[in-house]
Amino acid sequence: MTQEGLDKLKKELADSLAQRPVISAAIAEAREKGDLSENAEYDAARDAQGLLEVKIARLKDMVANAKVIDESKVNTETVSMLNKVKIENILAKQVMEFTIVGETEADFAHGKLAATTPIAKALLGHAKGDIVEAKVPSGVIKFKILDISI
Repeated sequence: MTQEGLDKLKKELADSLAQRPVISAAIAEAREKGDLSENAEYDAARDAQGLLEVKIARLKDMVANAKVIDESKVNTETVSMLNKVKIENILAKQVMEFTIVGETEADFAHGKLAATTPIAKALLGHAKGDIVEAKVPSGVIKFKILDISI
């Protein structure tokens, strides 16, 4: 992933950790209202706490296992992570451009395509000028790689 992606994950983790006291206060407030067996507020607060703890554990794991790629060492001879790739859908005659990123950074609306998608998987390792087939849910799409950059 990029350093920017890791920083975003760290911020999300910090924001989630900051929610712990808020949820604890909500649980304490609901607990003060009496019988916990019929207290919907208490149940909702406990559920929220459980979901938050799962999210925190997932984010901690992602941050701990993140591998930041040095953009200065990214190859542009063949498609790889962090490359900006310009391709043409051969049948539709449509040109698209996107950057191949890790799954946590993917944002198709902003031109960031996860490396785990069928299109990115098909493109990885291929060079400029190659014709590549990608199996997508709607069938098979053929692309020509027009350019690879950083």
